[in-house]
Amino acid sequence: MQKITTFLMFEGQAEAALNFYISLFKDSQIISITRYGPNEPGTEGSVMHATFSLNGQQFMAIDSNVHHQFTFTPAISLYVSCETEQEIDTLFAQLSAGGSVLMPLSQYPFSKKFAWVNDRFGVSWQLSLA
Repeated sequence: MQKITTFLMFEGQAEAALNFYISLFKDSQIISITRYGPNEPGTEGSVMHATFSLNGQQFMAIDSNVHHQFTFTPAISLYVSCETEQEIDTLFAQLSAGGSVLMPLSQYPFSKKFAWVNDRFGVSWQLSLA
């Protein structure tokens, strides 16, 4: 059976990003992590492959040993339906810290409270109060 999983490619910050993300969401964990060893094509100790979950949803991530001319783009974002105002306020503060705000936390015609941010790792998040 086919399963589609979001795959995130970092350049040396995968483990820091994963640890940050799992600290923000309940029922989250690093499921598995494989690191580059000595004499392998990546930086020793960096993430060759990781599987993690955020609120039960699985993701994969790597640290690319190749510098690419591209990175994350807001054209693809992680959409979070927040259950409470405290949750959206907290996630907005934490995810936007060191990143950038694409749409400020506010009321919009499509949501009574919504924000769109790029976190400090470049990953784009849409936060909406359910």
